[in-house]
Amino acid sequence: MIALLCGRLVSKTPDSAIVDVGGVGYEVFIPLSTYYGLPKENGRVSFHTITIIRDDTIELYGFLTPEEKRLFRLLISVTGVGPRLAKNILSGVSIEKLIESIRGEDVTALKRLPGVGKKTAQRVIVELKDKLKEGAERKEERVEQGLKEDVVSALRNLGYRLREAEEAVEEAANSAGKDFKSLLKEALKRLSE
Repeated sequence: MIALLCGRLVSKTPDSAIVDVGGVGYEVFIPLSTYYGLPKENGRVSFHTITIIRDDTIELYGFLTPEEKRLFRLLISVTGVGPRLAKNILSGVSIEKLIESIRGEDVTALKRLPGVGKKTAQRVIVELKDKLKEGAERKEERVEQGLKEDVVSALRNLGYRLREAEEAVEEAANSAGKDFKSLLKEALKRLSE
């Protein structure tokens, strides 16, 4: 499997690009969002790729971001959605709007995408809704953890020991807001008690 392809962009169309890697030209199928982000021909390019192997062909689908690749992989896991349709879906809407439509169970918005009918839109929602919510919750947890680490670091810079800073931040996280300033303020209040 080819997961990342880096090389010189030989040519590009809204549907595909050819990348020269060590003298070998690879055709990579791309969504429009990737096409618009490509450099000029002969520029350096890196694609996050998914290799699709069928009976008679091997196809590479490329994306400029890991998030696009992840969403493509989720789309092709849906019953009745193949790689071409998944690429067309990603070409028809931004990642944010697609995720929002799936989470919001907006069948009408999904039906507007090329090649997507009512049944396909419903299947995409049913099969991906929970997977996308899990991803959002994990992202929120990472942001929250990063915020806590920043506040602990600030407290350490103020001279507090690691253990007491961590405990104060954990206690403060239960009652303070979700921003740096309010969390730091609440942690300092708890440390002064």
